[in-house]
Amino acid sequence: MFSGKRPQHIIVSDYYLAPCTNNPNCVSSLAHKNSRQFTQAFVFSNDPEQDLETLKSVLTSTAGIGKITQQKNYIHAECRSRLFGFVDDLEFYWDANDKLCHVRSAARLGFFDFGVNRRRVEKIRAEFIRRM
Repeated sequence: MFSGKRPQHIIVSDYYLAPCTNNPNCVSSLAHKNSRQFTQAFVFSNDPEQDLETLKSVLTSTAGIGKITQQKNYIHAECRSRLFGFVDDLEFYWDANDKLCHVRSAARLGFFDFGVNRRRVEKIRAEFIRRM
């Protein structure tokens, strides 16, 4: 198994998610909009509490997503690959000021992820929108 250690930065810091490293194995809605790591934030309806519950339900039903922890406006999920057991960290943070749910998905180990994190975020986004 290639799970790696859970990064210490998996905590919302100053109301933002940790930035991506320079490795191409991370996507974030807080990355610079012209970077290869940028992905759109999730747009919620007028009921963020319900939307966070919908998002958590989507995560629970998504293959490969295991341990999910939630705080008031933050969700962290561990995503494990089927073949080698690589673990990625997937985070969502509801920003009440911007009325957006920021997302970050990053591999714990390695340099390349072959687009896995981006595809995962887009798959979750599509299912989230479908359930809204």
